[in-house]
Amino acid sequence: MKVKLKDGSVKEYTQPISVIEIASDISEGLARAACAGVINEEVVDLRTVVDEDCELNILTANDKEGLSALRHTTSHVLAEAVKRLYPNAKLAIGPSIDTGFYYDFESQSFTREDLDAIEKEMKKIIKEGEKLEKFTLPREEAIAFMKEKNEPYKVELIEDLPENSIISFYKQGDSFVDLCAGPHLMSTKNIKAFKLISSSGAYWRGSEKNTMLTRIYGTAFGKKDELKEYLEYLEDIKKRDHNKLGREMELFTTVDVVGQGLPLFMPKGTAMIQTLQRWIEDEEERRGYVRTKTPLMAKSDLYKISGHWDHYKDGMFVLGDEETDKEVFALRPMTCPFQYYVYKAGQHSYRDLPIRYGETSTLFRNEDSGEMHGLTRVRQFTISEAHIITTPEQINEEFKGCVDLAMYCLKTLGLENDVTYRLSKWDPNNKEKYIGDETYWETTQGKMRELLKELKVPFVEAEGEAAFYGPKLDIQTKNVYGKEDTMITIQMDCAIAEQFDMFYIDENGNKKRPYIIHRTSIGCYERTLAWLIEKYEGKFPTWMCPEQVRVLPISEKYVSYANQVLEKLRNNGIKATVDARDEKIGYKIRETRLQKVPYMLVVGQKEEEEGTVSVRSRFSGDEGQKILEQFIDQISKEIRTKEIRKIQTEE
Repeated sequence: MKVKLKDGSVKEYTQPISVIEIASDISEGLARAACAGVINEEVVDLRTVVDEDCELNILTANDKEGLSALRHTTSHVLAEAVKRLYPNAKLAIGPSIDTGFYYDFESQSFTREDLDAIEKEMKKIIKEGEKLEKFTLPREEAIAFMKEKNEPYKVELIEDLPENSIISFYKQGDSFVDLCAGPHLMSTKNIKAFKLISSSGAYWRGSEKNTMLTRIYGTAFGKKDELKEYLEYLEDIKKRDHNKLGREMELFTTVDVVGQGLPLFMPKGTAMIQTLQRWIEDEEERRGYVRTKTPLMAKSDLYKISGHWDHYKDGMFVLGDEETDKEVFALRPMTCPFQYYVYKAGQHSYRDLPIRYGETSTLFRNEDSGEMHGLTRVRQFTISEAHIITTPEQINEEFKGCVDLAMYCLKTLGLENDVTYRLSKWDPNNKEKYIGDETYWETTQGKMRELLKELKVPFVEAEGEAAFYGPKLDIQTKNVYGKEDTMITIQMDCAIAEQFDMFYIDENGNKKRPYIIHRTSIGCYERTLAWLIEKYEGKFPTWMCPEQVRVLPISEKYVSYANQVLEKLRNNGIKATVDARDEKIGYKIRETRLQKVPYMLVVGQKEEEEGTVSVRSRFSGDEGQKILEQFIDQISKEIRTKEIRKIQTEE
């Protein structure tokens, strides 16, 4: 039997041998570091027996799959520690994830002090060096085994498997056993560096209809210095978390009596969204969009025509009951069917197309409570929504125009290097979720694929992520915790005009169905603001700041001149305030810096006599005295061009 290793060398064996034994044969050091193996491109457990010619790679914590196995084993150690300290806790699931691992329990909630105690118990288990041993049972025996251990969530998982399944378990030491497919380390002693990060609620199987469990998050690395570096990184991103920083900066807040996922924007946050909205609306108008204003709700009849009632009802806020009420309404989750009726209000020739309808739309979606977070996932939000009605011959150029607008927005916001592009396709194995047949989907997806290649947009493809009426380009980005969401979407729809009986008159006087592009430009304002907060740590480019300049008189005597400066700034469209408090100038400067205002203008006797201001900025520190008009010209240009100045000096 020949085993070809990663370096190209070949090991020969006369009888079956496990992966860990091959690792030991190569070197004891490799065996100690081994976490898993790869046989012919398939990740396997170290206990897997090799009994035929193959290619083998031994994975360590330096490999992604090896690190995953280490973290998965650590999650089992966590589960054992919880069961030791809280014997009545019930085990749910405990996978490895990109940032570490988690385990869900039916148990009490855990404080930081509880997590510290669990960590201490985990270190005991690791020190004991418990061996992990794999064994299997037929499905019915596995169910009985977990029922005996009083683990109902494990029983449910096994019952979901086919009747002829052979179920694998891992025994850890003398007493702890967990349902698991692996792979795992050989022993707990190989876990060198781990940390429990936090605890939160999580619904069983992600459904709010199920029991709320307690989830413990942790992480693990192959080396202690890697763990230290990651924990320092976590401390840094906590400072940038928009949910924390946005509240500290008084941009938004939430209130329990208002409801989860319903943020209240404070004056500063409102000013920022207003600035972004005016910019987008003006840019869209420049690009030939006309604006509509449509209702926030509609009868269920509209959503039945569009298909949303059949495909999206669970995600909508429905007002009324179809069985008892004459009319049932729903808050709108999107604007498209409303704008279709704007189009249908008149007759259109091919000469009228394309028509680009834009709307700053407030939408409502009934998100699961477990999914909501700050501004990135909310139940009411505002979006830069548009629908372009085109002839089939125009759709390619219109799609390119939508991509160009999206990229312009990203570049202006400074986010162009923080996104990825995804072609979201239908799932051919779940056809009932969609309208249109296979030919429609393959043709439309193929058209989008070719256009993206022509535009040299680097993209990945994702099956099952399309809207029910058509494929889409999703522009994705991640928050500081690595959670990915869609920022901007451009959807190609060649089918829904049929459902709404939309048509135009072609050059021969015949009725033709138009094609439709659904798109956003900046996306959801709430979500975009969240990413901007995290991107800039609250130190926004001057043009989007809710307060661009603060005028600081050095004493009460110069408040009058400070107000004159303020008036001239505001007359030039600059968002400015005066700090007229009877405080020392050093205190005022420190507070202004903490509030992340880009420019401070210090004024005293010399400035009043000479008509100047002493400029301090977050970009260059002390910029010295400037004639007021000179400063106004400088900042007005910065705002007008939407310049993103690099912060050179942190005062």
